Amino acid sequence: MKTLLHKIFVDNWQRKAVSASLAIIIWFMVNQSLIISKPLSNIPVRVINIPSGKTVMDLQNNGILTKRITLTLVGNKTLLDSLSSNDLEVVIDANDNKDEWIADITKRNLVSLNPEVDLNKGITRVGQKSMIIRLTKLVSEKIPVFITQPIGEPPRGYQFLDIWPYQLNLTVSGPEEIIKRLKTRGIRRTFDLSNISKAELDALRSRPDSTSGDEVSFFVPEQWKRVDIPLLSDTSIEIDDPKAKDLRIDFVRVSMLPIRSNLPVALYFPSEGLKTYNPKTITLDSGPLIKKVNGLTVFSKPLFAKGVSQLFLRVVEQMIQMSITVDPTQENRYLNWSIEFINPRLLEDRFVSLMMSDVSDTEIRELQPLVREEYLRNRFRSYMNSLRLYLSEEKRLAMNIRLENNKVVIEEGGVTLPNSKSLIKE
Repeated sequence: MKTLLHKIFVDNWQRKAVSASLAIIIWFMVNQSLIISKPLSNIPVRVINIPSGKTVMDLQNNGILTKRITLTLVGNKTLLDSLSSNDLEVVIDANDNKDEWIADITKRNLVSLNPEVDLNKGITRVGQKSMIIRLTKLVSEKIPVFITQPIGEPPRGYQFLDIWPYQLNLTVSGPEEIIKRLKTRGIRRTFDLSNISKAELDALRSRPDSTSGDEVSFFVPEQWKRVDIPLLSDTSIEIDDPKAKDLRIDFVRVSMLPIRSNLPVALYFPSEGLKTYNPKTITLDSGPLIKKVNGLTVFSKPLFAKGVSQLFLRVVEQMIQMSITVDPTQENRYLNWSIEFINPRLLEDRFVSLMMSDVSDTEIRELQPLVREEYLRNRFRSYMNSLRLYLSEEKRLAMNIRLENNKVVIEEGGVTLPNSKSLIKE
């Protein structure tokens, strides 16, 4: 065994060492000179030297087309094995071309984005590839940005009230066809309430310049005031409307507010049902939830409100009533009911006047008078939509109302009759 190993590694070792070295050199040279083809996808295309006042369809503001391409590259195996689509881009020169032309992509169009990669030494040619380039008019326009209803849940102890302003504008530049389409449709921006913490809202309420009421205005952070328009940019675009500085999400502290007056209860008869249901013969049935005060029918139990501010409730509590719609059907034997505001325009004016005179609210006072009035009117209408009635802290007012023998019978609860729909005031 020793003799065999001696013959293999020791005898004529000089010749064997030279042979091994030559083999390594030959292998390296062959490997370096080996030519292969390799497809690469998702390669960016940049267009340069675009004439003034023109742009290219689907061109983003970074000069790269939204559509990427796949190329088959032929060249050195070592280089191609290490090459990825992030290492290069295709550059097309728009100078001295017509409004529409076919660009043939060759080796001359390739540009290395990696300083360690020399495409001239490694790439011999590009498989046949061409693409249509079309110039179009470059325009700048203001497009509407609609602030939609948010998603997610508000922090515990708070109720979402409203967002203001509802619409902003964004100035963008790009191909005329795309800009026209964006201007017609607009862009939507939706915020997630789950990204707002209870600690943030509590801190806003405790600030020295904050009002002592139940309302909290969360001013939208700058990093949220951006929109994605993939047809124009590969990154989000900042909303440049000056009104964006006032963009806020309003919350109201969830608290039980007692309603200090009994709510009147009235019957409403749709005109199309008057032949069937006669207002002269149909009346409210007496019961534990109904009583008479000087001939006026009112709800007898104490009620509480949630989802509104104390000021709003004090303004409207003497001017609201329960309205029961008398229009039962075979499918729906329960009657619907709702809260009605008497002379809502007058109530709105009162609310706005009181809020405009409150100089302690720094955030509202800083708005221009007309803008402030618009904001407060929107807030009042949001309160009208968010008002909810409760019998106690955990018990929302729910009633089963039905028509029996020309009597409108009101019962507390939310029991669903067989084959009927329960209509409970949310």
